[in-house]
Amino acid sequence: MSLFDLSGRSVIVTGATKGIGRGIAGVFARAGCNVAVAARSEAEIEACVAELDALGAGKIIGIPTDVSSRESCDAMAAAAMDAFGVIDVVCANAGIFPEASLPTMTDAQLSEVLDVNVKGTVFTVQACLDGLTASGSGRVIITSSITGPITGFPNWSHYGASKAAQLGFMRTAAIELAASGITVNAIMPGNILTEGLVEMGEDYIAGMTRAIPMKALGTPEDIGTLAAFLATREAGYITGQAIAVDGGQVLPESPDAIPA
Repeated sequence: MSLFDLSGRSVIVTGATKGIGRGIAGVFARAGCNVAVAARSEAEIEACVAELDALGAGKIIGIPTDVSSRESCDAMAAAAMDAFGVIDVVCANAGIFPEASLPTMTDAQLSEVLDVNVKGTVFTVQACLDGLTASGSGRVIITSSITGPITGFPNWSHYGASKAAQLGFMRTAAIELAASGITVNAIMPGNILTEGLVEMGEDYIAGMTRAIPMKALGTPEDIGTLAAFLATREAGYITGQAIAVDGGQVLPESPDAIPA
């Protein structure tokens, strides 16, 4: 076995049909993994499965999943176990980021974000515990964000709270699952060029690009590459850690610190 060999490993990626999730799923597929594409839209799942099938030698399946439902997450894990016989890696990536200002945020808006981003992460991990334990070297990789744990942005206080909550969950889950050989880590993306970011408009993208020392937005594959490393057997002594992938965005203390 070569260094960082992931071939044959079985992976679930939630929210895998677009954006960061699709980038993560693509990296694992190209590495020869079996990949379960979990998302809500069956049409988007079919398109994603067809695309991933052409990338590698692993088995690619689609599983309609609503991570805010414990029953749906349980069914997702059961389907992956039926298809693969084991769950080696779980990428709890599904998330939403609707806007809502603090003065106007409703109970429903707050609950929607917490149900998907926080409960969805917990439900996903709980559902997959038997499969991860059977792996003997299970890996949980959570997609958090720099927004909430490190930075803030107007109209995303509920989103920021949910992303910080994921890290609180990660740290205790890492302790509880260590004895089973399961690691739990998180990736905190900065501004990644996804469909959702494009919808924010050219002015937003230009402003964010100026705020990044590397002068470029990240790609979904940048997140997938780190997820793949954290999924390796060689990364088995890394657990309970949150790693920012942001081109240095959180480093400058003011815009003046970034060279022209």
